Amino acid sequence: MSETAQTMINQSSPSSVDGLSAANKTAQRIFDRVRLAVRGRDEVIELSLIALLADGHILLEDFPGSGKTTLAKALGQSIIDDRAADKKGPTKPFRRIQFTPDLLPSDVTGTTIFDTKSSQFSFRPGPIFAHVVLADEINRTSPKVQAAMLEAMAEKQVTVDNRTWPLDELFFVIATQNPMDLAGTYPLPAPQLDRFLFKIRMSDIAKEDELEVVRTIRQRQEGPGPELIVVSRDEVISARKAVRDEVFVHSMVEEGLVDVAAALREDRRVLQGVSTRSLVLAVPALQARAMLRGRDYVATEDLEVIIPLIYGHRLVLSAGSAEADEVIRLAMAPVIERLAKASLVAAG
Repeated sequence: MSETAQTMINQSSPSSVDGLSAANKTAQRIFDRVRLAVRGRDEVIELSLIALLADGHILLEDFPGSGKTTLAKALGQSIIDDRAADKKGPTKPFRRIQFTPDLLPSDVTGTTIFDTKSSQFSFRPGPIFAHVVLADEINRTSPKVQAAMLEAMAEKQVTVDNRTWPLDELFFVIATQNPMDLAGTYPLPAPQLDRFLFKIRMSDIAKEDELEVVRTIRQRQEGPGPELIVVSRDEVISARKAVRDEVFVHSMVEEGLVDVAAALREDRRVLQGVSTRSLVLAVPALQARAMLRGRDYVATEDLEVIIPLIYGHRLVLSAGSAEADEVIRLAMAPVIERLAKASLVAAG
């Protein structure tokens, strides 16, 4: 990095340090509560926190019984809405939507009903009105329902009977799909895949972790004790703001994101490259990971971890090509080398 950039990193203001420290404590409290319920998935929990703080959504590709519902529920129940009761509205901490082929958009967004007592129509909110929404087996529902989800994820709003209803600012989706059972599914279209910050493939946990899951059934059923404090909705919103405003992103990091995207678009094996939206979404994700690592600046290691997770599910490769991770790794190599050399120059 340049001398100016290094100076900007090392001379953080007290308010910046205080804001990021509070954000880190908020994230740690959520992590501790979720980890009590979900064992052997620390990396997935961390990525979920990164997405939550970066105001993104995640798609879990997993098998049944892998802990996806438990993870989403524990995350949702770790956040309370401490605003005045008259301001909470219909939003719940956590809702699960089981997607099926016969599901209707109104089953997700809500519907307008006629009140015979008042002789007026009123809106009955659907399960989409929650802080954390588990969209279970999202690829099993029709394109109409997926379109309703797309509006919610993209705009944080739903439209019912030509009227728009805003969702909560905290709105966060954890969607799942089973990669092994494709019968009767509707593959997610590219525009909807592009709305997910991460697509995470969950694998079997280690033997030691699986033993711990079996041995701690009662402890996990009892739930977190009073020592594991929940966080408020406003604390999560404040943490998002601190991450966005107080974690420094050098121009070389931004150029690196663009250069990797350009290299992927020019690769003959790539039929469809990554969108500009993905570059925009990548910045707060990098900032969130830096904060979780105790830094107020984005480092090269953040790029190495985050870029494959953000770009991977957006690429469309030609038949017979290498895996997306391999294509991305080769596109990243010159950028990572350039950033590493710049860091050495700044350190010297």
